[in-house]
Amino acid sequence: MLFFIRSFPRFILGSVRVVLRGGKAYWLWIALLLTLMGVGGAAYLRQFHLGLIVTNMRDPVSWAFYIGNFTFLVGVAAAAVVLVIPAYVYNWKPIKEIVVIGELLAVSAIIMCLCFVMVDIGRPDRALHMVPPFGKLNVPVSMLSWDVVVLQTYLFLNFTIATHVVYRMYCKRSYSKRFALPLILFSIPAAVGIHTVTAFLYAGLPARPFWNTAILAPRFLASAFCSGPAIILILLQVLKRYAGLNIHKEALWKIAELMAYAMFINLFLFGAEVFREFYSGTSHLVHHQYLFFGLHGHAPIAAYAWLSLICSVLAFFLFLIPKTRKNVVLLNAGAIMIYIGVYVEKGVALVIPGFTPTSLGGIYEYAPSLTELAVSSAIFSFGFLLFTLMVKVAISIMNGRLTIDTPGGMGLISMGHSSEQLADAEGTP
Repeated sequence: MLFFIRSFPRFILGSVRVVLRGGKAYWLWIALLLTLMGVGGAAYLRQFHLGLIVTNMRDPVSWAFYIGNFTFLVGVAAAAVVLVIPAYVYNWKPIKEIVVIGELLAVSAIIMCLCFVMVDIGRPDRALHMVPPFGKLNVPVSMLSWDVVVLQTYLFLNFTIATHVVYRMYCKRSYSKRFALPLILFSIPAAVGIHTVTAFLYAGLPARPFWNTAILAPRFLASAFCSGPAIILILLQVLKRYAGLNIHKEALWKIAELMAYAMFINLFLFGAEVFREFYSGTSHLVHHQYLFFGLHGHAPIAAYAWLSLICSVLAFFLFLIPKTRKNVVLLNAGAIMIYIGVYVEKGVALVIPGFTPTSLGGIYEYAPSLTELAVSSAIFSFGFLLFTLMVKVAISIMNGRLTIDTPGGMGLISMGHSSEQLADAEGTP
């Protein structure tokens, strides 16, 4: 414990020094993110002042771009489990060396999710209705309350695990299994839980037949285990080239293989749902008709629906064949197509048809306003900024540039103790 008390503040100070140092490209990237945050922040202030009328959401379509991004990012966060299981449960070294990147991405994604919920409810003070003693959480009755609970729990788990692992690497020691392993094992069902509960928010609405299906939660999970790893694949290669992160090709290929299995399940469930709707031919078919073909001359999202399906199918075959998924160009092409396919599926093809046509047969053609685009860009920029700063520290420690013994790590050698001597006195922080 004495070692922890002395070393953890120095770990924090060393981390601050790392994020305050960087080359021209690093500071240009930071400046770009801050600029987008500023523009989006101004747009949000306008939305806060005038209300949600400045968006293109109306009574017929009351969930739209914000909730679509929220749903997509929940899947990105849940996908960290694709790295956690082979790294910590099976102790597979190629992925174990990079699993912390996935955990940090999950932390950033959950924070962005919470931001999208806050901007979507119009007035942030409405969140107090779920915070005792100002309001009532309404667990277990309210699915929204369950979503808040599981998201915050998953955020706490990933942030704690990632901080512990990175701090122990800073101290030149392996992570404490007694402390971290129970949290890691709990994070696996928690990852499944966050997207399952999010799916239940949609599927639990009987008045919305497009969402009212039992296979929505499995589809959410299957698509999440495609989109999140697709982002991780691209990020790992970027970090390897520009940040010096050591990555084994076997890790990339294994992630791509797991994505192929997940995409097969996603496409199979999607096909089963489409067959049920079109073969039965009930009145509820109008939502799928609007999605893929349009209704009464209104087809604003049909092109997006087909784009999502085509990208997902092509990416599935690219990742299914070992020869193509081991080709860097085709691997990246497949990752981009999966990202496009799942993002359009969650952001457009899921939310809008659930409201269109209305129960009275009306059709409201929704498209995000400039305010929604600006606010969303600010939230994404905020998430990217958090991820950039956290990863910069993590990679510096993983590459040995920041440790307890280095000057940049605020080492304790000047106190007359080596890290090994102090480690002998350590309990288990």
